[in-house]
Amino acid sequence: MADEVTASVLSELYANIVQSAIYTLSEQTVIRPLVSNYDLSGTPGLTAQIPIFPAVSASALTDGTNIAANTAFNTTKVDVTCAEIGAMITLTDLGRESAAQDVAVAIGRQLGAAMATKVDTDLANLFSGFSQSVGSGNTELTADLFFKAGALLRIAQAPGPFVSVIHPGQAYQLRKVLTNAGANVINHNLSDVGNEALRTGFISTINGISIFESTVVSGTSDGAFVGAVMSSQALAYVLKRSMRIEEQRDASLRATEYVGSMAYGVSELIDSYGVKLIADNRTSN
Repeated sequence: MADEVTASVLSELYANIVQSAIYTLSEQTVIRPLVSNYDLSGTPGLTAQIPIFPAVSASALTDGTNIAANTAFNTTKVDVTCAEIGAMITLTDLGRESAAQDVAVAIGRQLGAAMATKVDTDLANLFSGFSQSVGSGNTELTADLFFKAGALLRIAQAPGPFVSVIHPGQAYQLRKVLTNAGANVINHNLSDVGNEALRTGFISTINGISIFESTVVSGTSDGAFVGAVMSSQALAYVLKRSMRIEEQRDASLRATEYVGSMAYGVSELIDSYGVKLIADNRTSN
């Protein structure tokens, strides 16, 4: 029979779902690559103990004289506990048979996007835990806030490079200022960053801080958003199990369930290596 669903057809569908999901997870996680990543896969236990090393000061020496005082090197640690997340999509036989597009790619993309959003959301929720803060709920996002946040990180001797993650509603005002609201595009007074924003819509760096946008940045009750400027060592992402896709046939439903899951944990590592960046969502005004 020409319309039979063979094992090879189902195998190809499954392989395409897995490939699409893994690719989407990798491409759509904005915040995860910006923080310290640790791999706990293949290691017993769900909790990773991440050592925090103290700063060491050097002093002047005298030729021919021993160093009399030993420098204390007492490390601390941060425990990061991993847990599972998951999502399931049920594809009915009739839905698959009537689809006009590649159903496998669509399912994989949706599962991968769900995982990516969850990972980045968990990391973005840590921004509000930073003790240092710039801006406020009635503040527009300007370049000055990035200069102030960068100064706070350098005073804390946070290692670079520095990155920032902000909400697109916050970024709108910054782009508007840098590009003079898009007016007079041939404007030799614009900064290189402003010109880049006009050409491509990408804000590259301000004060040595690479700026990224993400819609998962959380808001406050007064309509502002809490982004962050930080060193990569401010936050940690610990992977326990990479994303996997499993399928299960439900004959009575005439459908196949596709389940995506993974296990990981997130945590703040060094508080002084991050700064809350609070500013209004100016697209709503």
